[in-house]
Amino acid sequence: MTSARNHRLPLSGNKWLFLVIAIILGACSPKVVRVPVSEKSKPQKPPMVADKADNNKPVKASEEKVSNIALILPLGLDHLAPGKTFTTADATQANLSADYYQGFKLGLDSLTAGGANFKLQVYDSKGDVAQAHSLAYNPQVRSSDLIVGPVFPDDVKSFTSVLTSARKPIVSPLSPAAPATFKNQNLVTMTPPLEYHAMGAATFIAKEMGPKKVFILSSGFSDEKLYTSPFKRTIDSLSKRKIQVVYFTVTRGNLTPLVAQLNNKVQNVFIVPSTKQSFLMVTLRSLDTLANKFPVTLFGHPNWEKYAFLKVGLLQKLKTHITSSDKIDYKATATNTFIRNYRRAYKAEPSDYSFKGFDQAMYFGELLAKDDKSYTEPEEHDFTGLHNSFHFIKKPGQGWINTHVDVLEYKNFELKKAE
Repeated sequence: MTSARNHRLPLSGNKWLFLVIAIILGACSPKVVRVPVSEKSKPQKPPMVADKADNNKPVKASEEKVSNIALILPLGLDHLAPGKTFTTADATQANLSADYYQGFKLGLDSLTAGGANFKLQVYDSKGDVAQAHSLAYNPQVRSSDLIVGPVFPDDVKSFTSVLTSARKPIVSPLSPAAPATFKNQNLVTMTPPLEYHAMGAATFIAKEMGPKKVFILSSGFSDEKLYTSPFKRTIDSLSKRKIQVVYFTVTRGNLTPLVAQLNNKVQNVFIVPSTKQSFLMVTLRSLDTLANKFPVTLFGHPNWEKYAFLKVGLLQKLKTHITSSDKIDYKATATNTFIRNYRRAYKAEPSDYSFKGFDQAMYFGELLAKDDKSYTEPEEHDFTGLHNSFHFIKKPGQGWINTHVDVLEYKNFELKKAE
């Protein structure tokens, strides 16, 4: 059985009350479909699609072994005190924590039903840097087999600054912040940082499309270099500099100077790394005009998927591709089984954070359940989950980084895996 400690938060509706009760009781949920970790013969260089999970060989844990997991989330329990109020930001953090916890707990309970044993201890970081720093000195946290959290980059930095010597893994569950920011050899970054999205796009273009030129349309802001620099390094390396990368700073949507370099016989590949609405609206309209005369294929920033102001019809016309580290297949049997069990356990609908929590619990729970040190070697174990897939590399001084991204394309007015 999975045990849990610490209190929980009242969020929207009855979620707070339900969670407090659930954590105090450490209630076990119904067994859900297992998504085991698959072994790989040797590490491979990123970016790479994770291997299929082997559903026929579930990992069985020693009945005597109990794995201790410390889960650090921004619960905001201090806001429950008399006279305290809850802001919108507080509620957002609390709901995120609730959803992630519930998915994580459901994953552990699934493994528990198969014979594994876990002790889950939940700690409140309060979304506060000082509190995160303090928790790093907590003896129970430090002695855990696995630490999951804190969530936010500043909290992660404060927490990991204390635990710098070699030790068991510290999982950054949700932040895509570059691990170079934290410089901690124990860190496991679950969400691929932006550079791996750029590398994934460059790999797809070089291997699947092989154009002679790629046009990078820039707004001129320096933050775009976080995408364009790793993109160029990767495409130069893979193509041995046979693919020419053309940089062009767009002013008021004017693409006329590029027309002489375009080809009406092959796809003209454009990269737009910007996330700024005004720039995107003007630039994509100009690309739309170009697409009436030239074949256009567009690669955009991974955040574009979240932008309601970008119209799917236009994105589809421009043959827009984006990279993504997560994609839920709602037609999959395992997904629907998870949703049913989540509803049964929590009387609520799972969010993306619920799926993330479940996948991460299944991944690390399976590794912890083994009678070896598998959980300290994420780079040796790939995983395909309901929401996320994991393929880790290990970088000196930065820990382990999940590099798995998929390239998606707008087809039939929805995002589908590019072929």
